[in-house]
Amino acid sequence: MLQNASAHGHQRQPPRAALWLGVGTVGLWLLALGLRFWGLGRFNTLVFDEIYFAKFAQNYLTQTPFFDAHPPLGKYLIALGIALEGFNPWGFRWMNALVGSWIPLIGIGLAFQLTRRTGVALLCGFLLCLDGLFLVESRYALLNIYLVFFGLAGQLCLMLAITAPGWRRRAWIVLAGLLFGATVSVKWNGLGLLFGFHLLWLIVVGVGGFRQILQKTGLHRSKVRGLAGENPSKEAALPLQNLRCLTFFDLFILLPLVALIVYGLQWIPHLMQNPGYNLWRLNYEMFAYHSRVGSGAETHAYCSTWYSWPLMLRPVSYFFERALSLAEPLPILGPTLPMAAARYFYSVYAMGNPVLWWFSTLALLWVLGRGLIQLGCALFWTDSAVSSLASWVYAYLGVNYLANLLPWAAISRCAFIYHYLPASFFGTLALGWAIVELLRSRHGGVRQLGFAVLGLCVGGFLFWLPFFLGLPLTPEAWRLRLWFASWI
Repeated sequence: MLQNASAHGHQRQPPRAALWLGVGTVGLWLLALGLRFWGLGRFNTLVFDEIYFAKFAQNYLTQTPFFDAHPPLGKYLIALGIALEGFNPWGFRWMNALVGSWIPLIGIGLAFQLTRRTGVALLCGFLLCLDGLFLVESRYALLNIYLVFFGLAGQLCLMLAITAPGWRRRAWIVLAGLLFGATVSVKWNGLGLLFGFHLLWLIVVGVGGFRQILQKTGLHRSKVRGLAGENPSKEAALPLQNLRCLTFFDLFILLPLVALIVYGLQWIPHLMQNPGYNLWRLNYEMFAYHSRVGSGAETHAYCSTWYSWPLMLRPVSYFFERALSLAEPLPILGPTLPMAAARYFYSVYAMGNPVLWWFSTLALLWVLGRGLIQLGCALFWTDSAVSSLASWVYAYLGVNYLANLLPWAAISRCAFIYHYLPASFFGTLALGWAIVELLRSRHGGVRQLGFAVLGLCVGGFLFWLPFFLGLPLTPEAWRLRLWFASWI
């Protein structure tokens, strides 16, 4: 039962498992670091929205007034990179690459806190290294990688707060508030990462209260095994089983208050440089700007609908160049080379690893379906649906995924596939969980399916890697990777 689980009851990792976790984490970080920093300055031009964000960051260093439709924290970080390395492709990109290399580490931490399984944690981190959109967003002076990093780090702090004793719990909550304040200070849609955890807490409290009412009336049958198949008495205590130890004050007063303070303070340098608006008027103007942005192809060629993102129907072309030889410097100056005359294409697409994304979508459907079944069991039938590891995995991943995707259904302005980045993170974790479950099966055919899915994800990453890193392709090889007309 949730209310009886000990806050300090999680099992200590065996030394060998802890060693594997540490070594694997370092290895995956080095892999992520290498992928992000390799050839970072190859394209000596501003790519996609770098024409805004890199220039805005430089404006902070030159004290040039300007208006931007997003809060300033992301540009501050890009400006820090420029201040240290200069206004050049390496200078305005390296900070993104460094922060982006930490995303798999956050994934490992969250997956381990969620499951207490070393294998699940490392596999989730590995799959995050194989995702193309996280890689591309980390290699250019864009904002989305900061939003995701701060928001996920805030969730990890809340996970750690659950099992922390005494004053340390409040310290983790304050740190989470700082990080959630930072994610909203990059872009407003970072609120989804905060909303997901709050929604999960409300569901857990609501289920617990409903169960107590049924038990008092004798309508709750609590001795029947759950659909997940685990016996609560044998289940290792998990942090989320103690979620209710976080109080209403912690999550709905202290944490938002800290986040609001961070959001307000980060505006001070911007307002000192741009005194034309006060804080309230500036936020109103930002909201008005987003309200005026239209939707559809007439607004931007790469606008896409929120329900198309899980299937990756409309990636965004960030960079495209044609060349006669591999020796030509990029970008190529002079008249544009006709398509028919080009011998090599350089393309960078904001797209996920298609194989990984499609399998992640299937895994999410499984997680959401099983989660709804377990919720029904928790409400009306069985204690094991509340105690089992699988139940908490379904709840955490399903709620956070929907909290970061469904709000886009109410947004009328043009949106892009990179807005799916926070939700896709939980899809990747769902796939990692599903693959491990396949590999743990007693049936050889099921285990082989798990290895096949993992192998296809690796193969997909290698196949589309030229689109992620902007590697040269012959026209034939370029077309071979464009599976749908909507990808062009």
